[in-house]
Amino acid sequence: MNRRRDFAYITLADFLVRSAYQMGKTPLLPIFAASLGASDALLGFIVSVSTLTGMGLKPFVGILSDRWGRRWWLLAGTAFFALMPFLYRFVHTPEQLVLIRIVHGTATAIYGPVTLAYVAEMHSRRRAERLGWFEMARSGGYIVGPAVAGWLLLWFSPVAVFTVIGLLSTLAFLPVLRLTDFAPPAEARPPIGRQVREALRAGSRTPAIWLSGGLEAAVYIATYAVKAFLPLYALSMGVSIAVVGLFFSVQEGAALLLKPFGGRVGDRVGYLYAIAAGMAVTGLPLLVLPAARGDFGLLALAVLMGCGQALVFPATVALISTQIDERHVGAGMGLAGTLENAGKVVGPVAGGLLIASLDYAPMFRSMGGLLAAAGLAVWVAGLRSHGRRAAVRS
Repeated sequence: MNRRRDFAYITLADFLVRSAYQMGKTPLLPIFAASLGASDALLGFIVSVSTLTGMGLKPFVGILSDRWGRRWWLLAGTAFFALMPFLYRFVHTPEQLVLIRIVHGTATAIYGPVTLAYVAEMHSRRRAERLGWFEMARSGGYIVGPAVAGWLLLWFSPVAVFTVIGLLSTLAFLPVLRLTDFAPPAEARPPIGRQVREALRAGSRTPAIWLSGGLEAAVYIATYAVKAFLPLYALSMGVSIAVVGLFFSVQEGAALLLKPFGGRVGDRVGYLYAIAAGMAVTGLPLLVLPAARGDFGLLALAVLMGCGQALVFPATVALISTQIDERHVGAGMGLAGTLENAGKVVGPVAGGLLIASLDYAPMFRSMGGLLAAAGLAVWVAGLRSHGRRAAVRS
């Protein structure tokens, strides 16, 4: 395996599909759903429903990629990324949009665990830093996607933008087809039923999966509520939709630049402590977001949120990959991805319910308080119960 070449290919493929997919997430999807007549609560469900697919599929996709290799699953995921956007032109009701989002979620259900397992297997030293560099591809997609979608919406209808998304996604086939893949030899594979049972057993008995996945879920509850409702809140406050797209691009831009550094911090001071600090830093901007004044103030909060994410996500993946059985790396990533997706589902739905019963400002403050309190609790628990050495790595 040419590690540098394959790392470049997997990073490029992930960047292409994530950029296109994020174009369809925010600010495009909330606006498209609202144009179809979706209520606030239903809009939150529409934004999050694609992750329900991942909750069910990610562990099994990870297990099957452990068994048969990563590349074929990446080709299947790329096909879903490329084909599904062309179907949005046939959507005319919120209920139809729910259905198409469920199927579209198969793309990320495949890419999530398989790409992370592929990268984690490449390197054993400075693992979090290397994963931080790979996470730059995803952050790059989150930067390019919302900004381009916000700009395109000034000129084209939402349906036309979805067509552009499908065309861009097809480019990812080029790097995926060049990836090296080494599947275990057929004679070394146990019966598939036994492998599934062994993988799920190994994953369920690995505390790092539950810890990292649960903490990621908490972060996604807050950040996905923001993704779903900040566009509508900003529009109600007279903020340009282009500025809203720029908010998410700036947020992910800060994460993109700092994720390798955040991974290095996790490698040096401890993955658990890096995660706890990142959660607190992500939550604080949400506490003050309703008081932000002007475009500059809003974008400054986006920078802080990105800094927090840069600390959290390389460390969570590295923590899992160092403790799961190496035969079940894909399964471990899939199980953690299920917990992560649960947060993505709960966030927009909970946000919509809070808005319906309270308002936008209390919803943002509640999400920020959740993260800040959870980060502090994890930090204190790590110091009291595990000590510095146990919180660093295995």
